[in-house]
Order: sequence, then C-alpha cells, then structure tokens
Amino acid sequence: MSAGGLLLVLGGFLLGGAYSVFRGDPDADRRSGPQLAFSAVLLVAALLATAAGVLRLV
Repeated sequence: MSAGGLLLVLGGFLLGGAYSVFRGDPDADRRSGPQLAFSAVLLVAALLATAAGVLRLV
C-alpha cells in the first residue's frame, strides 16, 4: 500500500473518531465545549490527512 493510501485510511479513521466524539453522549441535549473542540481538531486533522493522501496519489 502506498503512502497516499495510508493517509486516506488515516483520514477516514480520524473522521470516524470526530463523529464518535461528537455523538458520544446521547443523553445530553447539548455538546460540551471540550467535546466540540476535540471533535473540531479531529475533523481538521482528518481533512488534512485526506487532502495529503489525495495529493500523494495524484
């Protein structure tokens, strides 16, 4: 597997992590500040890894 493929897999893993952190507490009506911040950081990391993977494959 090439480095681009690994970065795409990593981006998907981070995207799933961001989703699970955001949806982590179904009983709460609102998301807490740290929960939103951590999911935003994971989302940005997922986007960067995915973009880097696509650029490595091109």
